[in-house]
Amino acid sequence: MKYDIKGKTALVTGANRGIGLEVLEALLRKEAAKVYAAVRNPASAEGLVEVHGGKVEVIQFDLEHPDTILAAAKAAADVEIVVNNAGVLRTAAPLDKHAIDEFKFELEINTFGLIRMAQAFAPVLAGNGGGAFVQLNSLASMKSFAGFATYCASKAAAYSMTQALRDVLKEQGTHVVSVHPGPIDTQMAASAGLDDMAEPASLVADSIIEALENRTFHAFPGSMAQQIGAAYQSFAESVVEADLMGE
Repeated sequence: MKYDIKGKTALVTGANRGIGLEVLEALLRKEAAKVYAAVRNPASAEGLVEVHGGKVEVIQFDLEHPDTILAAAKAAADVEIVVNNAGVLRTAAPLDKHAIDEFKFELEINTFGLIRMAQAFAPVLAGNGGGAFVQLNSLASMKSFAGFATYCASKAAAYSMTQALRDVLKEQGTHVVSVHPGPIDTQMAASAGLDDMAEPASLVADSIIEALENRTFHAFPGSMAQQIGAAYQSFAESVVEADLMGE
């Protein structure tokens, strides 16, 4: 049975620009009842309220400050879909002088932030019928690129944690989606020097909607992602998504 987004209440982190903004707009096009825009600077999302009125509610949120995650979960007590989009990228190679410091920061936001989001919102989703938890990972979760190896490692850790969340949260009826975009036209891609191969952020939003509606675990937005996803499919089905523990 397909998951119906119509009438649902969602929360999107980093919803004021890039992928997060596209996801928010896509959810509203699918007739979500309301979307919480969780952003570091609430003023940056005021225009969304002007356009969408009561269908958008802005919440102050920052993955660097765990107390704001807990506050967001309390404020959005009616949420049924959580899209954890916010993340950071530092262009550090393994032998760079500051590689360890950059890696620690990326782990704090990209991986520990995911854990904190799941811990805060899992009870909320359970109380509202299960719903869905969407994690923005990356192709870098599966393939390391030397120029930003620390980011890749943090996203690989986040992907591993997302797999665990899939198994844990299914017990409460929460569907988990792991999203693996290729280069997307965002400030993050620009900072990594990927402008020339970047594709529209709308591709990610469309892929998330499709994964939610069809209750699939993996989503591979963009041409590079689809190529790698096709090669990865057999492994994903026989290993990642398989019940190897016989539970």
